[in-house]
Amino acid sequence: MTSDPAAISTPADAEEPRVSIIVPAYNEGEGIERVVQRIARAVSVPFELLIVFDTPDDTTAPVAQRLQAADPRVRPTLNTHGRGPANAIRFGFDAATAPVVVVTMADGSDDPSQIGALVDLVERGVVVAAASRYMPGGQQVGGPLLKGLLSRLAGRSLHLIARVGTRDATNSFKAYSTDFVRRVSVDSRHGFELGLELTAKARRLRLPVAEIPTIWLDRELGTSNFQLYRWLPRYLRWYFYAFGSRLTDEETRSADLSRE
Repeated sequence: MTSDPAAISTPADAEEPRVSIIVPAYNEGEGIERVVQRIARAVSVPFELLIVFDTPDDTTAPVAQRLQAADPRVRPTLNTHGRGPANAIRFGFDAATAPVVVVTMADGSDDPSQIGALVDLVERGVVVAAASRYMPGGQQVGGPLLKGLLSRLAGRSLHLIARVGTRDATNSFKAYSTDFVRRVSVDSRHGFELGLELTAKARRLRLPVAEIPTIWLDRELGTSNFQLYRWLPRYLRWYFYAFGSRLTDEETRSADLSRE
């Protein structure tokens, strides 16, 4: 398992990855195998797949290690930044070796066949490429009604009023320029609000954001770890942050949200 970003190496005979795919996982057990298989079948660009979990005894860990033995592109990765999905994704960003990073969920709700298109957009110059459920051609199938309504309302208003460049700023399924992520740093420490944070920061820096339509399917197995009422205040702070004036890189890295 990888527990130190500096200790990462790429097999000598492996093709240099164009994208680091980050999958934050929490006790997914055998379910992670199906997600990895779908990614391996669907993604044609050279990639590394970081399966990030918080503790060595997470049920995802032994399955990820077994998958790595069959496919060296799979990297079981022990997060040492602290528990929770935001910290797992942050650790994945630090550990990534490719110039593009994609975050996708361990529940199989995202469409891995779109990873290549998201990577292409970042390579063409955008800093955030979002898979959007709420643009023409996109759709959300299943999931909690209230969560979906709030997400759609936030996405549409941010697109129309704040001009963030996507109708689905809250979706976690996004590609980022690795350089951009490391330039602005990530302040989120708890839930899945990280995707909204980076979209808002791109807007405040006036950097390009793009989107493609996606069809999101609610997970078939296991229980979602999304905690709406606990994480809603953290989403709201980044929602309002997106409406602010233009910032420099340094101001974005040292933003005091209490003054926004």
